[in-house]
Amino acid sequence: MPNYNDLSEELQKRIIADREAHWVNPYAFRNEDVLRRNMNRDKNKLLRPSFVRDCEKIMHLPMYNRYADKTQVFSLYKNDDISRRSSHVQLVSRIARNIGGLLGLNTDLIEAISLGHDIGHTPFGHAGERKLNELYNESTGRFFNHNVHSVRVLDKIFPLNLSMQTLDGIVCHNGEMELEKYMPRPYADFEVFDNKVEECYVDADANKKLVPATLEACVMRISDIIAYLGKDRQDAQKLGLFDSEPEYFGGKIGSTNAEIINNMIVNIVENSYGKDYLKMDEEFFQAFSKGKSENYEMIYGNKKVQRVYDEEINPMVEEIYWRLLEDAKAHNKNSIIYKHHISYVNKLAGYYSGNDYENNTPEDIVVDFIASMTDDYFVDLYKYLFPKGKHKVEYIGYFDE
Repeated sequence: MPNYNDLSEELQKRIIADREAHWVNPYAFRNEDVLRRNMNRDKNKLLRPSFVRDCEKIMHLPMYNRYADKTQVFSLYKNDDISRRSSHVQLVSRIARNIGGLLGLNTDLIEAISLGHDIGHTPFGHAGERKLNELYNESTGRFFNHNVHSVRVLDKIFPLNLSMQTLDGIVCHNGEMELEKYMPRPYADFEVFDNKVEECYVDADANKKLVPATLEACVMRISDIIAYLGKDRQDAQKLGLFDSEPEYFGGKIGSTNAEIINNMIVNIVENSYGKDYLKMDEEFFQAFSKGKSENYEMIYGNKKVQRVYDEEINPMVEEIYWRLLEDAKAHNKNSIIYKHHISYVNKLAGYYSGNDYENNTPEDIVVDFIASMTDDYFVDLYKYLFPKGKHKVEYIGYFDE
């Protein structure tokens, strides 16, 4: 029988009473306190509050469309029921808004962070991210992380004038690190933010030390893990990746995707309502952490999943990277990187700033291009650039056994 916890009667009565009394959470971030690079634009209004503006700016950026064909975990399957990055982002937003709404936080800020947090993610998920980081580091000495690159997309490549609060939540989302307690570290200075971002480019450990500035960002960070923990298991089982059904350690959080989402929300709200931090019970944290470790062991490290990356996709990323870099350094106006990326970004970014995108380094331009690609575009680009290339990707079709 499924096990779905519910909020305690005591807490339910308290939340209802607080709502009837129009209680305002003093730890929620206020729209009026928003900070932007250009404070003369995008002012908070009744029609379009501060973080509603951020949500809409992100959703109307063409790169947002590309979520739909970017791997979440499982690449190369023609299976419409398997999660893509678009569904992950929506699920994170839904879970985070559920938690934030119960806690009385700013759900528009939560949504903006959620919608933008993976917009800088590479094709082919974290495997693609690791390979691109390896190549970028080899050629520049700097590091690539998808959360940092999401900020670059939304703040540098396309200077959308997003709030610092949204950008901070995006760079600090780091959904690979679970904590029992999340305590925000507030600040209100773009110079501090810019230093945090730059440190991630030059220090391999800096990304692991990022602390969000708002409770809303903390909510999104924990929701990122909640969103993929059970869903990745569900997808793996659907694809038949296990020879036998794994005996996952469910513990208090449950074992199905629905149970995990419900029970984690309940426990976090029970332990965090009215507080200036997020917290879960120790036994919940232990089960939660154990469940994530199991995912790494049984899913992300699964030989069936890893083989195609090692033998085909990673070599393809490498060949494409060096070829594009050669064209970028040579300022080859007839190359794909010019036709499909540089001229496109110059035209679109010019609407926001008028800056010349080619002033960026060739290495950054190549990384921007590769990270922006969908899975299908990447595969087709390899065929175009290397028609006699020895690597290929074969999708597992709808009717393949």
